[in-house]
Amino acid sequence: MNDRLLPPPQLLLSLSALRDRALAADSLNTLAFSMANDLYPLLKFRQALVLAQRGEAFELLCVSGLAKPQEDSPYLVWLRRSSRWLATQLPGKEPHWLARDTLQPPPEVADGWAEWWPAGCWCIPLHDKAGARLGLVLFLLDEPPPEPLLPMLQGLWQTWAYCWSALTRQRRLFGWRPTRRQLGVLVAVLALLLLVPVRQTALAPAEIVSRSAQIVSSPIDGVIATIDVRPNQAVEAGTLLFTLDETTLRNRAEVLGKEVAVADAEYIAASQRAFDNPQSKSELTVLNGKAQQRRAEWAAVQAQLKRTHVVAPRAGVAVYADPNDWRGKPVVTGERVMLVADPSQPAMRIELPVADGIALEAGAPVTLYLTAYPLQPLQGTILETSYQARKSDEGVVAYRLLASVDGAPEHARLGLHGTAKLFGQRVALGYYLLRRPLAAARAWTGW
Repeated sequence: MNDRLLPPPQLLLSLSALRDRALAADSLNTLAFSMANDLYPLLKFRQALVLAQRGEAFELLCVSGLAKPQEDSPYLVWLRRSSRWLATQLPGKEPHWLARDTLQPPPEVADGWAEWWPAGCWCIPLHDKAGARLGLVLFLLDEPPPEPLLPMLQGLWQTWAYCWSALTRQRRLFGWRPTRRQLGVLVAVLALLLLVPVRQTALAPAEIVSRSAQIVSSPIDGVIATIDVRPNQAVEAGTLLFTLDETTLRNRAEVLGKEVAVADAEYIAASQRAFDNPQSKSELTVLNGKAQQRRAEWAAVQAQLKRTHVVAPRAGVAVYADPNDWRGKPVVTGERVMLVADPSQPAMRIELPVADGIALEAGAPVTLYLTAYPLQPLQGTILETSYQARKSDEGVVAYRLLASVDGAPEHARLGLHGTAKLFGQRVALGYYLLRRPLAAARAWTGW
């Protein structure tokens, strides 16, 4: 085989070009194709095989002369079975000549070797810097390669190993490349983890309110003249809260008072004329009804004047935003102006968005993290849930929930806001992780 060697200068140029091709490879498949085909002008091998080590087994990456090998061919089936035995015959990390006559392979390997392979195989193991074997390069030859060529090719093997390690470094997980068996165990463990029962949770904005609060609304149509309490001011039963403007009602009462006096005078005059004039007697009933009507209207206006002063129906705290928002504002009968709440009975009012909705029943635990006291969470349970979702002040369609506050914490003041964590039923971890993606997919696809 020495007569087929190239002259030394040309040989060095060829080896340099082979190393350049290996360094230019952008993927392991490209590198394997170069390894299996580009050395043919120097070795004149019958066939070259590139095998990647996957644990104890080997994966065929490339066969010389073939773009893509057929994995179900008898030859490749035999190769996958015999490559593990072949790797055990290597004495170390250096290239080694393996001859069929001297190795005496087992029958299942020997039969395929005699049918598909020549007398010998030159095996080059490739290792990374840590000493882990990356794969094997097999050159099928009729006789061992010439001794003068081996030192010249040593640099090429090292370049191949360096490029292989560099191209596969990103695929390793902390230096570990799992085998198929390890991947199967990992998938099984992950599948079991997805069946672990966990509790459903959801986050929603919440506010501290009173469980015992009474709405104070406008008793009549009018304009608010004064607000007589400050926001969050403690009040007693009967404390004046706000006053409606009385100008219109007082003018109306004054006019009706004069109309009542006129009607009474007309009735008295008709009564006196009835003694002499029978026609005036018939007018008494009409005049009396008219006088009673004016008197009823005047009494109604007087009653409305008494209702212009709105007082607290019970002891508590006046809850509203800003007095300037109400002074001079027209209101109608029944319009809510403020609340009188009992601060000793705090509760959580939670706005749970529809997108985050989970199955919640009365008695489900709740933890509230107040913005003002993030390190002192409040504990409680669900008391009631709304049947229908409504749009909140922020424009989010949400369910309104009411939860209790356990104990009597001092920092559970009315009006404080925070984030509530709701705990639902126990479900599998896989359902917990995939619930929202599945809901979004069904909303988009309609399936």
